[in-house]
Amino acid sequence: MAVSNIVCEWLRALGLAQYAESFLDNGYDDLEICKQVGDPDLDAIGVENPSHRHKLLKSIRSLREKGAASVYFMLNDPNSLSGSMEILCETPPSNDLEMVLGEQLETDGVRLTAHPYSTPVSS
Repeated sequence: MAVSNIVCEWLRALGLAQYAESFLDNGYDDLEICKQVGDPDLDAIGVENPSHRHKLLKSIRSLREKGAASVYFMLNDPNSLSGSMEILCETPPSNDLEMVLGEQLETDGVRLTAHPYSTPVSS
């Protein structure tokens, strides 16, 4: 695949790089857009394997709850990419940069998990 973007990297980190081209072809070329993916979208993208669907939906839920910034932290932390097939699905390990940024955002009154930075999770 010639094209590479954050969605491709996210899927690669999940071990689901085979769906990258289909995600892009269906217009899911940004993590903010990927937050809206549900079961019908996975059908259109061609994700039929139940374990792949589960892994994607779990990671999408995490995107909604933690914001897309969590993916950038994970992809830029070399320690986070080793050994875990559940990468980007579980709570990411804390690191100094993340803590400093979190404190600064809180000081500035910015909540990445709230609108307009994140898509609300519907019940």
